[in-house]
Amino acid sequence: MSGQTEPPASPAVPSPGLEQIPAVFHDDIESVLIGADDIHRRLDELAAQVDVDYADRELLLVGVLKGAIFVMADVARRLTIPASMDFMAVSSYGSSTTSSGVVRILKDLDTEIEGRDVLIIEDIVDSGLTLDYLMKNLRSRKPASVEVLSLLTKPTRREIELPIRYVGFEVPDVFVVGFGLDFSESYRGLRSIVTLKPEVYAG
Repeated sequence: MSGQTEPPASPAVPSPGLEQIPAVFHDDIESVLIGADDIHRRLDELAAQVDVDYADRELLLVGVLKGAIFVMADVARRLTIPASMDFMAVSSYGSSTTSSGVVRILKDLDTEIEGRDVLIIEDIVDSGLTLDYLMKNLRSRKPASVEVLSLLTKPTRREIELPIRYVGFEVPDVFVVGFGLDFSESYRGLRSIVTLKPEVYAG
């Protein structure tokens, strides 16, 4: 025997980024794609640009339920220009991990938008089918302008090219949840954007 004692075991260290995620979700998560701090820094930048672009104009933010609620709230809190809010709900995903391509309006705006500057707030744009329908629908109501702010975009999934004026992050073709994005109504409240282990959603 050498007389040396073994060092005490080190406490388990979570994977990078998991320290900002409740422990109950750790076993479901494959990786943290975008951390909470990076998201908030990017939203600071996007809101500052919206302030510049819409200076001396009153903006209507249109959040697309349910995924956009966190992005909508965080952008609205950062703006220094006058801005009001309204919401639409459309169905195209259900509990699936891919868009069905069929869009229905479940909740329409409560606000008349004719002559107004409209900024659609999205959590993610992938195929573009839902957003294309939504933009055409809103433009038919004769607003002064319609632009889009999306936290995430998946360019490799795009089936329709769309003008997205404000983009937070480009992500690869992986299934992501967190910061409003869900799988079967779970994981929306995570502060980071994460990927799930395949066995969580493949069953």
